Amino acid sequence: MLNIFARASVSRVTDPVGAWLLRLGVTPNVVTVIGTLGTVAASLWFFPRDDLFLGTVVVTVFAVFDLVDGAVARARGATPFGAVLDASCDRIADGALLGAIAWWCLVVAQDRLAGAAALISLVCAQVISYVKARAEATGLDADGGLVERAERLILALVGTGLQGLGVPLAVDVSMCALAVLAVITVAQRLSAVHRSARDRGAGGHGAVQREAGDGGAAPREAGQREAEEWDAGLRVAGDGEARERGAGKREAGDCQAGDREAGLCGAGDRGAGDREPGQGQAGECEQ
Repeated sequence: MLNIFARASVSRVTDPVGAWLLRLGVTPNVVTVIGTLGTVAASLWFFPRDDLFLGTVVVTVFAVFDLVDGAVARARGATPFGAVLDASCDRIADGALLGAIAWWCLVVAQDRLAGAAALISLVCAQVISYVKARAEATGLDADGGLVERAERLILALVGTGLQGLGVPLAVDVSMCALAVLAVITVAQRLSAVHRSARDRGAGGHGAVQREAGDGGAAPREAGQREAEEWDAGLRVAGDGEARERGAGKREAGDCQAGDREAGLCGAGDRGAGDREPGQGQAGECEQ
């Protein structure tokens, strides 16, 4: 939620810092790695030693690096590798912080309820980020939710800081509240993904129906054209056969006429056999 309401205000403060660091030659990836290493080291060192307030201060300082690296990236221009590195380092830092708080609850304070809540918060924090990343990779939307990363850090660090100052049950309250809100956020993001998938499926179904309708009309038109071409071919073939039959009949008639003439000639030859060769009709036939 803070990403929606506080992003512009925070950017007005961090963008000049990011531009200054870029002029010094500092890259956003360097800022990301330094912030992550500092958060992990401070969490695993101070919280298990029961130095809650000092650990909260140091972790808060290194958590600010996550804001600065974004400002440097905006001044320089974000890269795909930088985005992946930043998301990965965020998951590592969150795991180290909530894991260290869970260790303090279970080992130092012997508080099983707060420890269980810290572990639930740890798991849900990873799932919240994973749902969004996986949904965006498949083209779906999974934005929003009650507690994103900024809210989780604030709730966790406020609890540890107040507990370090002597406020009793501060970690219990913060961890239980964070666990409940984190579970709700997981449900919210899964619901958002479901709505996005349903909306995209409805649009895709309509497109498929339109394509099916166009595809059905095209074969029908092709079939009609093929039938017309087939009928035209039959007519052409019928005309050709008729012409061939007419020509055959004429040839047969000519052959019959020739046979009759040949018969006459044969008769003339047979008649000429009674006469001397070379005379009469035989001579005419030979001509």
